[in-house]
Amino acid sequence: MKKTIRNLAVVTGTAAAAFTLTVGPASAVPSTTWTVNPSPSTYTATNSGNIVLSVNGIAMTCTTSGASGSMASATGNPATVGSISAINFGASGSPCTSVLGNVTTVPTTPWTVVAQDYTAATGVTKGYIGNVDAKVTVGACVFRVTGKAAATYTNSTGKLAVASTSGQLNVVSSTNCGSAVPVGAKPIFTGAYLVKKTGTAIIPTIVGTNP
Repeated sequence: MKKTIRNLAVVTGTAAAAFTLTVGPASAVPSTTWTVNPSPSTYTATNSGNIVLSVNGIAMTCTTSGASGSMASATGNPATVGSISAINFGASGSPCTSVLGNVTTVPTTPWTVVAQDYTAATGVTKGYIGNVDAKVTVGACVFRVTGKAAATYTNSTGKLAVASTSGQLNVVSSTNCGSAVPVGAKPIFTGAYLVKKTGTAIIPTIVGTNP
């Protein structure tokens, strides 16, 4: 009887070991390799169409906006493939406007360009603009917006299209704004920029691959 139990234990242990070897630990999702070309490089970006920050139905519209920064290959998901070191909204003679008056925006940079998903068939990377932080002044109203904004980047055109969703950006402070822009409001940031390597007509590309 003892021999039978011992043999059963051996068989059971062997089967368990085989099962463990077959199944193994759950494998981690492969980390995406993001190849930026050229990399590293600096870039400039100019708005294509209006840039709009909408708060509680009040649209603050800029017809002029530009940005500059750097791009580089990276690994991870999500992964930071770019940095926005400077960005302006409006310009002398072309201010941003709203029904409440002209709008002045002072960003605190750097912001980040974060990649999350790549579709090879279209050459489009989905991700977001992160570390967004800006002080917005409209007349006597001053408020601060922080958070992130969903974005896509298209290799064929160099278009960085931003379209935040509700809750990605938040008003974290507000002075003299009343109910128009209260703390806790959730602005929507939309617009598009055309990106080129600094001083050239070269459009940078971002390609994501998994090992």
